[in-house]
Amino acid sequence: MSMIRDLRAAVRPSLRKNSTAYSTYDTTRDPSASSAVVDCAVYRNGRRLDADGSLTPRQAMCRVREDGGFAWIGLHEPTEQEFAGIAAEFGLHPLAVEDAVHAHQRPKLERYDDTLFTVFKTIHYVEHAELTATSEVVETGEVMVFTGRDFVITVRHGGKGSLRALRHTLQKDSELLAKGPSAVLHAIADHVVDGYIAVAEAVQDDIDEVEIDVFSAPAKSGPRGSDAGRIYQLKREVLEFKRAVSPLLRPMQLLSERPMRLIDPDIQKYFRDVADHLARVQEEVIGFDELLNSILQANLAQATVAQNEDMRKITSWAAIIAVPTAVCGIYGMNFDHMPELQWEYGYPAVLTGIAVVCFTIHRTLKRNGWL
Repeated sequence: MSMIRDLRAAVRPSLRKNSTAYSTYDTTRDPSASSAVVDCAVYRNGRRLDADGSLTPRQAMCRVREDGGFAWIGLHEPTEQEFAGIAAEFGLHPLAVEDAVHAHQRPKLERYDDTLFTVFKTIHYVEHAELTATSEVVETGEVMVFTGRDFVITVRHGGKGSLRALRHTLQKDSELLAKGPSAVLHAIADHVVDGYIAVAEAVQDDIDEVEIDVFSAPAKSGPRGSDAGRIYQLKREVLEFKRAVSPLLRPMQLLSERPMRLIDPDIQKYFRDVADHLARVQEEVIGFDELLNSILQANLAQATVAQNEDMRKITSWAAIIAVPTAVCGIYGMNFDHMPELQWEYGYPAVLTGIAVVCFTIHRTLKRNGWL
């Protein structure tokens, strides 16, 4: 614990002055003012106090400390320097700050003193006219949420997954927003999981398309087994989907089952619904993975059967061609005393014999399904 306190002291400057000092500081020197901040607002009794979004994070926190409410600060891909002032102002743990800045984290829920740090993997479906062996099916991003007693800080990574629409939706529900930061955390979790459900439906359509192509009766113009590349690519994308969904289930269950000081009891009930939806999506994704395994095995089996059929046809024609080859090989030997060499009808007789034998072999092989 002493080491944690030392680390926290290293990132928390001695800025705790009286409220008058905060109200008169120079905003141009505000270390918490960052270009990575996409929105910053103070909410009290479920209503946003500033409509123009001109507050800096420090100004927002000053208002919260003076008059109550909570601050919601949204950032997009901040650098270490851009996030340092905000981390110091809100006393964020250095380990959580490092995870939030560098991203590429596994979905998780961690507690640092009086702050919850939650990592969500966002998934977006990439529209494509036709699924190929190189098609990108899902695109991932990340949303990190710092939840405190009187603040919420969201850090987003990736080109998509903006929370602006979610913020506007929440602002219309003042009763829910009045529950505080935990209401924002639930809204983000619900928003992310709803995205999972939509992506799962789209991925299901892609899998159905591949399944129809693999098991359709008419032969396709492409080479046999050409679907393997598409199936494998789709399986890789489903695996990426699975990595986002599966680790998040346990954090959502903890938020719904374990009492936490930072989570309003009324909001905790809503996390149970999120966990249920997430469990359903996880089952679907696991089913996708197993189904793609079966489709891939079936496709490879079809390719093997097709190759065996080709080999049977090649072998059958080789057996038919062996007859004239053997006859011509015998009569190609330069011996003086060979039967029928001087016979007037020897040549047409040999050709007729070859044709009859070849026809008989062809008919026999065709009757047995080799041709």
